[in-house]
Amino acid sequence: MQLRNILQASSLISGLSLAADSSSTTGDGYAPSIIPCPSDDTSLVRNASGLSTAETDWLKKRDAYTKEALHSFLSRATSNFSDTSLLSTLFSSNSSNVPKIGIACSGGGYRAMLGGAGMIAAMDNRTDGANEHGLGGLLQSSTYLSGLSGGNWLTGTLAWNNWTSVQEIVDHMSESDSIWNITKSIVNPGGSNLTYTIERWESIVQEVQAKSDAGFNISLSDLWARALSYNFFPSLPDAGSALTWSSLRDVDVFKNGEMPLPITVADGRYPGTTVINLNATLFEFTPFEMGSWDPSLNAFTDVKYLGTNVTNGKPVNKDQCVSGYDNAGFVIATSASLFNEFSLEASTSTYYKMINSFANKYVNNLSQDDDDIAIYAPNPFKDTEFVDRNYTSSIVDADDLFLVDGGEDGQNLPLVPLIKKERDLDVVFALDISDDTDESWPSGVCMTNTYERQYSKQGKGMAFPYVPDVNTFLNLGLTNKPTFFGCDAKNLTDLEYIPPLVVYIPNTKHSFNGNQSTLKMNYNVTERLGMIRNGFEAATMGNFTDDSNF
Repeated sequence: MQLRNILQASSLISGLSLAADSSSTTGDGYAPSIIPCPSDDTSLVRNASGLSTAETDWLKKRDAYTKEALHSFLSRATSNFSDTSLLSTLFSSNSSNVPKIGIACSGGGYRAMLGGAGMIAAMDNRTDGANEHGLGGLLQSSTYLSGLSGGNWLTGTLAWNNWTSVQEIVDHMSESDSIWNITKSIVNPGGSNLTYTIERWESIVQEVQAKSDAGFNISLSDLWARALSYNFFPSLPDAGSALTWSSLRDVDVFKNGEMPLPITVADGRYPGTTVINLNATLFEFTPFEMGSWDPSLNAFTDVKYLGTNVTNGKPVNKDQCVSGYDNAGFVIATSASLFNEFSLEASTSTYYKMINSFANKYVNNLSQDDDDIAIYAPNPFKDTEFVDRNYTSSIVDADDLFLVDGGEDGQNLPLVPLIKKERDLDVVFALDISDDTDESWPSGVCMTNTYERQYSKQGKGMAFPYVPDVNTFLNLGLTNKPTFFGCDAKNLTDLEYIPPLVVYIPNTKHSFNGNQSTLKMNYNVTERLGMIRNGFEAATMGNFTDDSNF
């Protein structure tokens, strides 16, 4: 049953109480709450002049784990080599430099989440058979794990479920309360059970309305966030309504450096505009901060205090800061806020209008001008002074910050955070599950766009290895197999610095049709398992059977 049918049943819905009680703004749910500000009176915003102290300190812990894991992985991978002296040199007791690896998971809705899960599973030594038939140990060797849109659904699910594994999710997939139970769509989770769907949406509306009643702007992305969370955090109270992005700092598996640092990417939208392109400001979220390296902002803020009314990083009221605005589901949904694109696409305009109609009917104070994006208000970067003087200051002048799907600028792979000189990565694995072609396979255009961005105004301080144009990319068959970019030193001499080697791994067909539509909103268990298996095979060239030299 589609939402159209649910709306037609408005006589049933109107009989339910959909107005949230203002008492629900205690901070125990989706609504943010007021807390004391940090006592040291420091600014909540900093210049993007390097890594934060928190990330730098965390890296020291992570390095100890990745060094051991990478040594184990490479020892196994090179066991049949005649000369292993390089390995001995790289991991000598006198070497303090630990090779750094990053993994980037592309967008693409549930297709990207499931196909990417298979690729991640191939790199995870917790996956059955990954050491024998896959790349098991690469995930444990990685320092960073970035995702956007559907890829962010994958990384966010793993990280905020106590660093669970794809194997663990697969083992429980047949259970009704399992993670990624998307047999029914999030719009109609009850299927033919209309009462179940109504009750689910009643709960969602109450939670979002509570945020509005607490004095914060809301949009469709808030409803999207809460609806998605039931797929990602089913075991948590109210599907993670009180789970925050910054809470990962206090989880032992992250705090001790036992997992990669997750990064999610979203694009900024300038006030009064609707067009997103390569010059859009690219925002990243870590458990420590959110902000942008781009010269159009050049600043980061402590993600824990999002929602606080600030000017140039200082709380307007020193006794009142906000906690809980950084809801994990909201951040995950921000990176996948495609509603502005839905509203422009003829094929999905009815779908968008139905959701919008429902939201406006039952949620008070929904933003009318900007209901199709994620709204961060008050603007955490209001009146900051780090913008490059050659750029407009419209982002920092605005009262609200508007963010959309991280792939709308054409960079459907979240590579920019991983190629920053400040992070000093050696290798980045780019898992591309985009739907660029008519058959919904990747074309490599996201790689081309990131390569070209370094030559734009926003590309200041950025370097990326040479990538050919899309036609050449396709003609060379680079979307049919893993490809290494950055091996030829002569193509790196004119760059600002030596970028990491980028290993491009595209989505390809093996045992299942992995080219499902981004707009496919439900997968049964068989389809989910098929997508994950195909992703595993794409990352390993058919479990090492397609090419004996792989």
